[in-house]
Amino acid sequence: MASNDINWPERYYPDASAVHVVNSLQMDASSEAVWSYLIRATDWPDWYPNASNVRLLDAASDTLELGTRFRWKTFGMTIECTVEEFQPTERLAWSSESFGMSVYHAWLISPQPQGCYVVTEETQNGFIPSIAKALMPGRMHKFHQIWLEQLNEVSKDSY
Repeated sequence: MASNDINWPERYYPDASAVHVVNSLQMDASSEAVWSYLIRATDWPDWYPNASNVRLLDAASDTLELGTRFRWKTFGMTIECTVEEFQPTERLAWSSESFGMSVYHAWLISPQPQGCYVVTEETQNGFIPSIAKALMPGRMHKFHQIWLEQLNEVSKDSY
């Protein structure tokens, strides 16, 4: 079920998308710790097995910021993304446009009495996501859950 707290651009709203995936996890780490790992995209391959070759493009720092463009390989494809939403320790979202595919990926981080609750949600449009959904149902959900679980593992060491 789509989160009402995500600021979906109209063209990416879940009801209008070919693919919509939601994952969430109660984490044993603070919002600040989770955020610090999430915005260091070039380090994702160290702890998330579905990320490789992450490069920040024309970035002012070594972490994601509003407007940062980055290129990375995930699900066997190299994609270029732009950070569209950036509210430290609370919200992060990026979009990607490429041949046959458009993507919007959002993260929500909510502090809890013990750690934080994290939601990651993605929508995709185009013929590539439609084919992938038919041929490999559940694949994105599986890997996004691994992403959350690994994020929890690395972040809780900082908590």
